[in-house]
Amino acid sequence: MTIGLPEHDDTATPSDRPARSPRLVNRLRRSAQPQQPASQQGGPAAEVAVESPHWLPPGRPIELAGRGTTWIHEMNGPGQAPGSRVRAGDGAEPHTLFLLHGWTATGALNWFPTFADLGRRFRVVTIDHRGHGRGIRNWHRFRLEDCADDLVAVADELGIERFIPVGYSMGGPIAQLAWRRHRDRVEGMVLCATARSFTGRPGEKALFGVMAGLSIAARLTPGGLQRSMNERVLLSRFEDTPEGRWAVDEMRRHDPRMIVEAGQAIGRFTSHSWIGGVDVPSAVVVTEYDSVVPAHRQRRLAASIPGATVHEVRGDHTVCVLRPYNFVPALVEACISVTARASRRSQAAS
Repeated sequence: MTIGLPEHDDTATPSDRPARSPRLVNRLRRSAQPQQPASQQGGPAAEVAVESPHWLPPGRPIELAGRGTTWIHEMNGPGQAPGSRVRAGDGAEPHTLFLLHGWTATGALNWFPTFADLGRRFRVVTIDHRGHGRGIRNWHRFRLEDCADDLVAVADELGIERFIPVGYSMGGPIAQLAWRRHRDRVEGMVLCATARSFTGRPGEKALFGVMAGLSIAARLTPGGLQRSMNERVLLSRFEDTPEGRWAVDEMRRHDPRMIVEAGQAIGRFTSHSWIGGVDVPSAVVVTEYDSVVPAHRQRRLAASIPGATVHEVRGDHTVCVLRPYNFVPALVEACISVTARASRRSQAAS
């Protein structure tokens, strides 16, 4: 998921709008307006400490043995003490949702409008994927499979036996791979603005092909120069407001080489040959006006998964951040549908 600026949407009524930080979305929309490049403002801005917004759930680093250190935000769900170890699926504890962000986003940036509504019903954990935000850094080539395994490693550290991955865009393939590689840990899936593959059109194949060359170039470019280039791009997109500084601070942490390689991995991904074998309750949230992942591909994904429910959203690929009053109700509905079916299945098996 990349952040753009959609046209204003006046279709939602106040009762449709989910709980969120007052004026935050409008401020982020304003902060995403193009600004004069830093090179024309006397050079890049000085490095300053940026505090996380008070409305974010607690975030912390977490060490994954043999893998590296990543970053999570977590909400323990209704009736749960901070840091409690949760057994999902027995009806006594809330189900655990792992929120998996899109390409070039972070866990907090992709999902911040959803925390309040999901946290009232479920235990919620976000993770920064490799090379994104504060995610794992190494010189291994970025692989979506590694991201799926990281998810299970985080669950192990938190004492979570079973969980429901909720994947947005790039997070969709990671969720699908988590089910394929760790079927005993995944009790359901919610897939948003995503597909079985991402290279159906000739232009898409060409774009992802170009990324192979960019990946090689990124590996040969010194780290300091990579960070400087990344900083200039970000500073040209956000104005100097607290919300804009927070968004830039989230994105300036990206590893440019790993971001490019993540784009390559998305282009190579396909689940066509095995997605029909999914045997857990699933839901697909379809972004109807999506020009990044066309809605017809999202519907084909849903049709490929036995028993998957479809939850439509009026919005484009950035609806999760910039039109949350359209997105969050559909997401909550999808999560309730999946967890209800997972609970019934668990009760029937016991």
